[in-house]
Amino acid sequence: MELRRVGHTGLRVSALGLGTLTWGRDTDREDARQLLSDFLDAGGTLIDTAAHYGDGLAEQTIGDVIDQLGVRGDVVLASKAGLVEGADGPRIDCSRTCLLDSLDASLEALHTDHLELWLLDHFDASVPIDETLSALEVALRSGRIRYVGVANYPAWALAEIACLLPGHGGHLAVIETEYSLLNRSFEGELTDASAHFGCGVFAWSPLARGVLTGKYRSHTPPDSRAATPHLRGFVEPYLDARYAGTIEAVARAGEGFGLSAGQVALSWVKDAPGVTSTLLGPRTPGQLAQLLEVVDFALPHQIRKALDDVS
Repeated sequence: MELRRVGHTGLRVSALGLGTLTWGRDTDREDARQLLSDFLDAGGTLIDTAAHYGDGLAEQTIGDVIDQLGVRGDVVLASKAGLVEGADGPRIDCSRTCLLDSLDASLEALHTDHLELWLLDHFDASVPIDETLSALEVALRSGRIRYVGVANYPAWALAEIACLLPGHGGHLAVIETEYSLLNRSFEGELTDASAHFGCGVFAWSPLARGVLTGKYRSHTPPDSRAATPHLRGFVEPYLDARYAGTIEAVARAGEGFGLSAGQVALSWVKDAPGVTSTLLGPRTPGQLAQLLEVVDFALPHQIRKALDDVS
């Protein structure tokens, strides 16, 4: 698998990353071990997680699986902090105390003394930026993290932190953002800002939370994410009728190449301008195997343009 440089840093990551949103909850430890083993065998390096993934169990699962396989030196660990699950649901908290406590807990769960990448998960308008930056500076200077990133930030907030972070011993290495044929909000200000500040781009949910696989065209499969209480709300935004034309176009393109709709959707994001790594979210080894089949496949220019137009 191709390794790509992350922005203006010296860090390189695989063109596809392994997302772990479901690990420890919907993906058990045995499947997780197989997923990581297969991903590494395909040349993958980037593992993306967060403190709250899998109801807080994903990081522990990753740490255990890495230990079992003995592959800590072969992976780039990226985790996120700042989104906290509370009694009233999730809340954003990028205070110094919350961030540093979360980092310590993540390192313990992952059985490691450092993260290659640590990202702020959502912009927190309630906390002074200097307080958040002070936490990042402590984490960097202590060696507990190597690079800083942000996830789901608006362009103006990305610009603010990118300008201020060098004064606190760091450089903004990456932005993680949702990007697919059903969500092209990355194109525009975020594209320009990430390029201007030399940030790498990690694209999450290239299959539009599973909708671009085409599985929801006629009904909601009982074993799908949309059929689960904890992920139904995550999928529902893309079950709107206005997306039907794009979903059908992706399916038809797949038929023409002997590929699945999901493989086509992934290929479109993987080779999109500015994208460093595209994050996969398979729940099972079988799902991962299908997606890895297009590691070296590139959509012809005419097909890319047709999908651009229809979406």
